[in-house]
Amino acid sequence: MIARPFRLRRVVLGGAAVVAASLGMAGDQPRVTSLATPSGWRQHDVHRPKPAVVEPAPWSLGTPAPPDAVVLFDGKSLDAWKSANGGSVEWKVADGAFTVAPGKGKIITKETFGDIQLHLEWASPNPPKGTSQNRGNSGVFLMGAFELQVLDTYKADTYSDGMAGAIYGQYPPLFNATRPPGEWQAYDIAFRAPRYSPSGALREPARITAFLNGVLVQNGETPVGGTSWLEAVPYAPGVSTGPLELQDHSHPVKFRNIWLRKLPERIPATEEERREPKIVAVSTPELDALAGTYGGGSGSNALQIVVTRQEDYLLMKLPFRATPLRIVPVSPLHFVLPYTDGGLLFEKDAEGKPTAVQFTIGDGSPRTLKRTEK
Repeated sequence: MIARPFRLRRVVLGGAAVVAASLGMAGDQPRVTSLATPSGWRQHDVHRPKPAVVEPAPWSLGTPAPPDAVVLFDGKSLDAWKSANGGSVEWKVADGAFTVAPGKGKIITKETFGDIQLHLEWASPNPPKGTSQNRGNSGVFLMGAFELQVLDTYKADTYSDGMAGAIYGQYPPLFNATRPPGEWQAYDIAFRAPRYSPSGALREPARITAFLNGVLVQNGETPVGGTSWLEAVPYAPGVSTGPLELQDHSHPVKFRNIWLRKLPERIPATEEERREPKIVAVSTPELDALAGTYGGGSGSNALQIVVTRQEDYLLMKLPFRATPLRIVPVSPLHFVLPYTDGGLLFEKDAEGKPTAVQFTIGDGSPRTLKRTEK
């Protein structure tokens, strides 16, 4: 997959900083795109229902970074950041925090990231000034593209998809869990970057789960595109990483204690590792002979399995499952679960009658279950 930041540019309209998509040109004609919001509501619709206000429980701020974290701000230095033009950051560091320098532009991390767990703390100005979006406004852009809104929405009104905790312009927060202006607030975010096919076509959109002050405000939502004012920006083909970005929206919002953990990719099994069972044929009389009830153990360690034949295969019924599981033969006495690393190895006596079964799951020790009925 190609790893490059989204091509977004900052446009200033009436003093407000806005993210807009770079337009491709075909001759003299611009390429025009239009993306609907995921819910059907128009972006920034003032009639869209507001989330319920909740009072967050006492929340432990200053959560220390775990040993494997990438520390982006330790209370002293902004060395992990750069300005939008690549130069040094002009935002001010003091008292273990740093403050947006209005008019100096956004800051972005020098390193780019894909899947991450992010912790970040912020505080809106106190005393508060302004109304709606002109009140303690900033934003956290994941991959430089998908914005979690930072805004003073404590007893303050604005459109719901622009509130603190919103995926800006797309998903309002599930709850308004903001604290009063001047108090520190904590974002804890799990971000899954978009996935693409080898050709660069979007296979899976980005996914965002976010907690604000310990309250779940985004539950695995999938942005329709990158954040922009008025409409979302289409996914850029093949883009799978980008920097973390903090927005300059002309308000002196403070930040502190920023760290993230890079999340590993889940590795699928190779063809060799799949170890799909090689099924052998077992006759109906042989299957019928193995059918029965097998049990062992006592108290909380007791287990009983009922084996039945259905057509040309066996089913295993466990007492704590409503439905039975199919088991397939890899030898006349060894049956395995098709999709679980486990199975049943039947035992017979000298007369060839089934007497017990060895039940194994994963790397656990086999459990001997005696046949209790014929």
